[in-house]
Amino acid sequence: MSKARNNHYVPQWYQEGFFEPGRNTLAYLDLTPPQRVLRDGRTIAERSLFDAPTSRAFRQLDLYSTFFGTSINDEIERKLFGDIDGRGSTAIRAFTGDDISEWHRHFQTLFEFIDIQKIRTPKGLDWLQTQYPELTQNELMFEMQGIRTMHCTIWTQGVREIVSAGNAEVKFIVSDHPVTVYNYARSPDTSVCAYPQDPGIALKASQTIFPLNRDLCLIFTNLEYAQDPSTSPLEKRTFARNYRPSMVRTDSFIRTRKLNSQEVMRINRILKARARRYIAAGQKEWLYPENSIVEPWEALKDTLLPPRDGLWQFGGEMFARFEDGSVYYQDQFGRTEKERDFLMKPAPATPPAPKDQCGCGSGFRYKDCCLSKPLALRSTWTELSIRERNLTLFNGIVDLLNLDNEETDWLEIRRTLTDDKIREIYFLFQALWPLETDLFQMLPKPDGTPRAVFTGLIHPTTIKDFAVGASLYFGSIIIQHPFQHAGTVRDDYSPVKNPSAYRQEFLKDVLTFSALIPLIELGLVNLVPDPCYFDAHLRDQMLNMARLRSATFGIDMRKETRARKLMEEDSKRSILSFPEDILRHQILKMSPNLGEDALAGVLQHIAHIRENDPLAVLQNEPPEVGRKIGLLNSMRLTPNFEMAIYLAQATGSCIVTDSPYRWAELGQATARKRVQSGVQLSDLVSRIQSSTFAFPQNVVDVATLSSNKTLAHYQSLMTDVFSYLSRSAKCERKPNREANLAARFTRFHAPVQDEINRAGVPTHLVKISCVFPSGGIQHNNVNRLLLMSSSEKHLPNVPMAFLLQQARAD
Repeated sequence: MSKARNNHYVPQWYQEGFFEPGRNTLAYLDLTPPQRVLRDGRTIAERSLFDAPTSRAFRQLDLYSTFFGTSINDEIERKLFGDIDGRGSTAIRAFTGDDISEWHRHFQTLFEFIDIQKIRTPKGLDWLQTQYPELTQNELMFEMQGIRTMHCTIWTQGVREIVSAGNAEVKFIVSDHPVTVYNYARSPDTSVCAYPQDPGIALKASQTIFPLNRDLCLIFTNLEYAQDPSTSPLEKRTFARNYRPSMVRTDSFIRTRKLNSQEVMRINRILKARARRYIAAGQKEWLYPENSIVEPWEALKDTLLPPRDGLWQFGGEMFARFEDGSVYYQDQFGRTEKERDFLMKPAPATPPAPKDQCGCGSGFRYKDCCLSKPLALRSTWTELSIRERNLTLFNGIVDLLNLDNEETDWLEIRRTLTDDKIREIYFLFQALWPLETDLFQMLPKPDGTPRAVFTGLIHPTTIKDFAVGASLYFGSIIIQHPFQHAGTVRDDYSPVKNPSAYRQEFLKDVLTFSALIPLIELGLVNLVPDPCYFDAHLRDQMLNMARLRSATFGIDMRKETRARKLMEEDSKRSILSFPEDILRHQILKMSPNLGEDALAGVLQHIAHIRENDPLAVLQNEPPEVGRKIGLLNSMRLTPNFEMAIYLAQATGSCIVTDSPYRWAELGQATARKRVQSGVQLSDLVSRIQSSTFAFPQNVVDVATLSSNKTLAHYQSLMTDVFSYLSRSAKCERKPNREANLAARFTRFHAPVQDEINRAGVPTHLVKISCVFPSGGIQHNNVNRLLLMSSSEKHLPNVPMAFLLQQARAD
């Protein structure tokens, strides 16, 4: 069988929809015709306008071919696009007709076809290449398939209109990138729209244009913009999710507008302006819409806006009752929960004064936070921030556990702990973090501020070892929240539905959270919920990736001595928390000749151990009747590999870990690179790794030392190293710059360590290992997850990572 190597990226059957009656060719225009140098030195452009059959147009050699040694595979062209084009042609025919039952039958196929058509063109594939540091042809084809249907949810939730050129003398043209995005505030000559970039479809004023044939054109408009064209055009639409179940009406299409020739040419001008190289039309005169349409780019928006009297078909709330009696709810943005007013805050009418608290809720002054940041790099000002939600949660814990009463100690709290208190606190956490939360709006952005993602042991007895003190060296620390979200687990495992199962976990969660609160209040720690709580698609993808990775790279508990010790201690606590009759039975089973007095002494000793262990459960009643789940006990090494890189790229952070296992995973990711250009900043790495660092063990001491300007030398250095590594991936390395960074560290390290020692606070010495790989720490899986999550401002990789370990005593 011959290989299909000349790949049509705009299907021939689709091009045929633009034929003039009685014709079987189109007029094609090459926007950048090849240049040829004549013998006399003159340069001329080859022919740019020509007629051709569809078999010779919109094609490229080996665009979809994959290569395995000398073998060439064409299955993507034959099988993937063969199936998509077959079903897509049927869907296009359905929507050029007026049979509503056919619309319903082919609704999903239509959007799947349009989505893959947006990616499969040379421009679409070039755009996809820019989302990754480096892709081979085979990897590019894999990633193209991985992000299929990425835009469908947003398109289906918007206003859908099919306009007609049936009465116009001019008809629609077709381009080599026919799925075209228009935003009146993003003209093609702006740097952010330079080839191959297009405006994000989730921006409020972004509209997607797709001609169905010469007479019909499909336009998708975000609902908020259709309802209010004066809305901010470059803000993201509310709840912009790429992947999620959504209920929409399949018969809701506005089909009332008949365009005149001027309006058709306006659309054609947009299609031509966003094409890569080729456009085609039934008549060659239609290929030059700019000759007649000379209005500014912004003025073209009026032609694309749907009629207001047709908007009644879109938006609003939906309710659906199922046979089991359950009711599904959805608002106009696809959210399945009502918006919670207590989480919203009004945007200030005027910017705050430079020394006032920043409106983003970070806890910093406006001049030190958002004042110099562009809007795209600011966290939201209209919702409670991550910090504000954590402070609200802590206040709720204080009230429910009576922590502000000086006579209430931790022992008394454990004695009086009830399932109702556990239930209410986890319910408060669930209320503060609705499943429809747009976490990206609240996360910090890559804005040059020093920060780190901590991935390691989240446990009250270990969190102070490294994570707390790390804020003095690396800037603000992002740590995954210890609290379990009740809305993401089955009822048996829910802390709200089955609080007795969380008696042990609750103690660990509250102590960990309480230990970090002073730094959370200062903005030095961001305790962030697991992003998978709010994105089921992200969770499923991440778990699948983790399963595949763990099959070849398992954890070695012999190297995780701290984790193994925690597991052993937690296991002992679980045994000691058994009800007294079970403990009695087990003791007598091991020592059947033990007398009653001796047995009572053993039980009393166990009770004494429990009382003196702040993490031990004092309520040892059996679980409720019918409950299959006993006392839950987990050891958290979070976030996992993929999520650590995901958060670091999303927030512009380095990675810090206390786990040898996680460090090995990061090392494996860097070793996977095909090309290495040597170790970067080798002198600085050597000097850091041969030094020791004092890490205060008391969170209050860390909070106090954070205001010492001398310690800011470390964060300043980390900021400059991060910036250098980010740029060196694109530019040549600079030996003088590297030497300067190493010399800076040597110059201030000893004096700053002396400053910490003079403070007279409890510390332990830490050794820091560094990895500054050429090209950063990167995994294609993570870049794909970020694309799927609607992230637009993330970094292409993580420039650096650090392993923190306690220094061995001499």
